[in-house]
Amino acid sequence: MQQANSSIRRIVVVGGGAAGWLTASIIAVTHKHDDNISITLVESPDISILGVGEGTWPTMRSTLLKIGISEEVFLTQCNASFKQGTSFYNWQSDKGENQYYHPFSLPFRYFESDIAAWWQGHAAEQDFAHAVCSQAALCDNHLAPKQRQTPPYAGIANYGYHLDANKFATLLQQHATTKLGVQHIVDHVDDVVGSPSTPIASIVGRQYGAIEGDLFIDCTGFAARLIGQHYGVPLTPCSNVLANDSAVAIQAPYVDSSVDIASTTHSTAQDNGWIWDIGLPSRKGVGYVYSSAHCSEDEARATLDNYLKHDKKTTDVDVSEARKITFTPGYRKTLWVENCVAIGNSAGFLEPLEASALVMIELSATHIAKQLPRTLCECKAAGRQFNNAFEKKWERIVDFLKLHYVLSEREASAYWRDMRDQRGCSTQLQDWLTLWKSRSPISSDFELREELFPAASYLFVLYGMGFRSHYNDTYQANLHTAEQRQAYAKHVQSIQQQLNGLPTNRQFLNQLAQSNCTQMHF
Repeated sequence: MQQANSSIRRIVVVGGGAAGWLTASIIAVTHKHDDNISITLVESPDISILGVGEGTWPTMRSTLLKIGISEEVFLTQCNASFKQGTSFYNWQSDKGENQYYHPFSLPFRYFESDIAAWWQGHAAEQDFAHAVCSQAALCDNHLAPKQRQTPPYAGIANYGYHLDANKFATLLQQHATTKLGVQHIVDHVDDVVGSPSTPIASIVGRQYGAIEGDLFIDCTGFAARLIGQHYGVPLTPCSNVLANDSAVAIQAPYVDSSVDIASTTHSTAQDNGWIWDIGLPSRKGVGYVYSSAHCSEDEARATLDNYLKHDKKTTDVDVSEARKITFTPGYRKTLWVENCVAIGNSAGFLEPLEASALVMIELSATHIAKQLPRTLCECKAAGRQFNNAFEKKWERIVDFLKLHYVLSEREASAYWRDMRDQRGCSTQLQDWLTLWKSRSPISSDFELREELFPAASYLFVLYGMGFRSHYNDTYQANLHTAEQRQAYAKHVQSIQQQLNGLPTNRQFLNQLAQSNCTQMHF
């Protein structure tokens, strides 16, 4: 039996995929100089990774840099491309076409002025993103956020990535085991040693036998083998707020190797959900996220098929072969019990509208790595701190996703009428929407030390979706200063310079591939 003063030295990550290997890598590199800390990752040979979440936030750049993977290696080995935000098609209304961007870069003079109030009074002939952020124009033209000579992980515009999730997991595995000292055990977990009211002593592999540890990290996905099955921590469902619980997904090759690679994730509203469209160098990842209460699987496949048939960039695919994914939208309010903590889909899963899954893995692993308890008796205190922090983060994601729906004017289907109902909003979101009727979102609206979505993200979604704040006329007039006019003129000039100087995504990635081929020949 483990003693309360036992040191936390042996960390066992149960489950592979991006969640397991990112977690193992982040903890390993943080404690690389501590010879007393060992990290073992155990993954089943029988379970494939979910592998459909192909979008990251800009945070992934600092994560990859920290764990020691070069950007060129990452881009080439993971069939990756640049992501500069999300473009939303027909979300605002089902009466005619409409589109807006949620880019990753901040608006110009974001910290010096009330940019939304200024825009609404003085530049509203342009949509919000195009008026205040150069990135919208870059995305219109499928441009890369950097030039070839720009240093690794640096950019002229803020960016994340689109990637092949299976290749990403393979790269992380190779790097963690060869460079970071992570031990890799391929075995199916048959049993967990310990009671639901005590710390876990070991897990039992079918071939390997007992694998002892001091801290166990559950990255077993929807199965939640440790946090759910062993400790019985329930999932808190969010289906009353976010109804989507199913998806059909497929890979669609390009018609040829010269087509433009999109700079954003495309999200296109449909009658009973929305379609994601992610451009990689050689193919697209396309899927329809929908509510099974409003739409059958056959209807979903027909909707996906109709979307792909109108896509001139991709070859014909058979949607009967599209992968079906079902999930319960929700999260666990208690993520750390005794000496077990859940990360990834075992912690929770919500529709991938703003690609928050990977960033939650990064944040969770970084929190554990930085605040690793020294002894078993510290686990309860560490767990309470972790649970409090991440319950609030999950709540914030639910609020931000719901914001996209309640602002919509789509009304032709029961799905959208249900999703728009503000009675499904949290009190926090309802309060924000009330306050923002007369002013812009401001940083002090968001009290968390590490906010997932900055106030700027709310600005882009609010005003992109047609929301308008009713400002005082005098207040708006006073914002149109000489300094603001000069800054706007420089902003417009900067947009043109970026349009003239940046390569397309396709050009950048082709140059990278050619450079790697040349190096290989020497």
